[in-house]
Amino acid sequence: MQTPLRLEVIVASVRPERFAPIPADWFARAVHADPAFEVGVIDLLDAALPVDLTETPRVAAFRERVGAADAFVAVTSEYNHGYPASLKTALDSVKHEWRAKPIGFVSYGGLSGGLRAVEQLRQVVAEIHMVSVRESVAFPRAKRAFDADGETSDGAALDARDRMITQLAWWGRTLRAARAADPYPG
Repeated sequence: MQTPLRLEVIVASVRPERFAPIPADWFARAVHADPAFEVGVIDLLDAALPVDLTETPRVAAFRERVGAADAFVAVTSEYNHGYPASLKTALDSVKHEWRAKPIGFVSYGGLSGGLRAVEQLRQVVAEIHMVSVRESVAFPRAKRAFDADGETSDGAALDARDRMITQLAWWGRTLRAARAADPYPG
């Protein structure tokens, strides 16, 4: 059996009374049950990255953690038809460590379920040489989608989550092997 892929779940929202931990924990629990992955959670509230993109010990620690990962899932809200500034800061704080790694998205917010934020993010992650997997999970009116235990019975979300995990595993293995055989030239 191959070494498990290191997958980091990034909790993007840093707002007070945010909803983000609920879908993030839901996704992390599902991936944790898959032996193909070793799972970590990076909460951007705790990362406290500087918005001016200066180099600090926190940025260095964040960069190291990103560098050690094989795949990512960003759990993002949609604010004003876009994604949180904290996520843009995180993406911009690191450069080479993101490259040639897959990323998936779990989004939530309003009627669109955060899909407008995800479409913007797909452009950004392509620019930093990441591979966004095709499948994503969206929760319109997310607070209604989860029960008191942080679980959902939304069949479409469960199916999309499982397909995204499969895609992340394939891309994670494939890109990890490619980086080892021939370092990414970006």
